[in-house]
Formats: sequence, C-alpha cells, structure tokens
Amino acid sequence: MSRASDHAYRFIRAEILAGMLPPGAQIREEHLAEACGVSRTPVREALRRLEVERFVRRSDSQRTFVNEWSFDEVEESFTLRGILEARAAARAATRIDAAGMAALERHNAVMRRAVSGPELDVQTFLDHNRAFHGIVLTAAASTSLAQLLTGIVEQPVVARTARQYDAQQIARSVAEHDELILAFSRRDGEWAQAVMASHIRRAFHAYSDAYRASMGGRESNGEGGDPA
Repeated sequence: MSRASDHAYRFIRAEILAGMLPPGAQIREEHLAEACGVSRTPVREALRRLEVERFVRRSDSQRTFVNEWSFDEVEESFTLRGILEARAAARAATRIDAAGMAALERHNAVMRRAVSGPELDVQTFLDHNRAFHGIVLTAAASTSLAQLLTGIVEQPVVARTARQYDAQQIARSVAEHDELILAFSRRDGEWAQAVMASHIRRAFHAYSDAYRASMGGRESNGEGGDPA
C-alpha cells in the first residue's frame, strides 16, 4: 500500500471509529479524497482494505457504505476472538521476551492511570488496550492467528460503545491484564489461555450492558442498529 493509500486508510478508519461516519452512511470517494488531500485512487485502495476488515461494505450497485453490525454478529465476533486470542496467549506465554513483557507492563500502567484520574480517559484506554493485545499477538508468532484475527478485534460498534464503560469495568480489565502478565512471567500457557478467554468473555458482557443501556433498556432483536 502506498503512503497516500495508508494515509487515506488511517483517516477513514478513524472517522468511522469516532462516529463521524455512522453505520449505514454512504461513503463518497470524492468527498473523502478532498478531506484526505489525496486523489481518488488511494481512497479506493483504502476502502478495499477496509472492506476486507468489514469496516465498510459494497452494495450490488457498487456503492460503499459504513458497515452495520447486529448484536448477534458482535456476540459471534467476541466468541471467535475469545477462542483465537486465548490460543495466542497460550503461545505467547512461552515465547514472549523481556522487551515484550516490559511493553505489556508499560501499556497497562498507562491504562491504569487513565482510569485513576479525575476524569475517565476512555480513548487512552482504547489506544493502549489495542497495543497491549497487539503485543500478545506478535509474541504468539503465528501468521495464521494474526490473519484470522484481522477485523475481529475492533469493530467500530464495539469501540464506540466502549466510551460508555465506567471506571470499574476498565479497572477490572487492567487487573485481568495484570494476571495475564503474571501468567506470562511464569511461562504458563494454560494459565494465560484461561485468563485471556475469561478476559474476552467479560469484555463481551461489558459491551452487552453498554449496548442495552444505549438502547434504553430495550432488548436487541439481532436486526442491527447503532448502539452508540
């Protein structure tokens, strides 16, 4: 991917995650090209990448829209993520080096500060949480796992709903990271796998609670809709 295409990809992805391009919105290449300061060709390349990652979808008429995720789809992605990331944690426990361990501790320390300040800094939590899990996946040293997890870890709907999480939920996530780091320090793959599986499942229930709160207590019917 060219530098212009990479720039367009990061810009469009950030706009989707921030909710500036809401679910179901049509994406117009000419508008994005102007906003990114690039030609339409890099925008098309970026959109193809985002389509693979399921951030956007293309209709039969070849128009591009921001993807809409139903509650059932999100739950299934959490289930798949739990299986895959638990396996990644098991592999990482016996492969991660000192630099990787130090990076995990550093990112978790930043997340801890994000929840302990006078105001909850959810964006900082999201950024460093993504980096934390990325280090685990890198340490797992599995191309297959990395490819399978592409597009599953951070759907736009999950990232936006995470802004409704409270300090207690984020503090619990940080504590689970602490236990994962401890499992890694013991080189215990089974322990790491169990911690990660539980961590992802708890994250799903936190998402589910935030989803229902944003729906005003109405139960999801699995037909889609923006929870944020």
